[in-house]
Amino acid sequence: MSPAPDERDRIRAAMDRILADTSQRSNGALTIVALAQEADVPRNALTQRHLDLKDEFYERVRQRRATPEVETRLRTTIVKLKTTIANKNAQLNRLRADVPALVRVINQLSLENQQLREDLARPDPTVISFPDRRR
Repeated sequence: MSPAPDERDRIRAAMDRILADTSQRSNGALTIVALAQEADVPRNALTQRHLDLKDEFYERVRQRRATPEVETRLRTTIVKLKTTIANKNAQLNRLRADVPALVRVINQLSLENQQLREDLARPDPTVISFPDRRR
């Protein structure tokens, strides 16, 4: 399938509209997808047939010193994920610090429970059992 004869012209015009913030067919994002929508061409026209125009678009975006929308979203997501990781690491450290104390408490309660069972098993127990409340 050969490209339409005016495809390069449409891509350049779309590039100018996007960079001038006057998009007509796309959301105006500084991406190849938006450029393809704006030019009414398939995306692969820019990623396979007109690589020079794709490179030109990205160069003009860089010259404009504008950060593409995709990059801005990714950077925001990265910041959120780093915050989440830091919070999870802090929580994990707190839990790891709690484990030895909990192990000590379990051991102590197990010893006390064993002691009470032994006292209860004696002929004259000094332990008084409470009635079972589950019934």
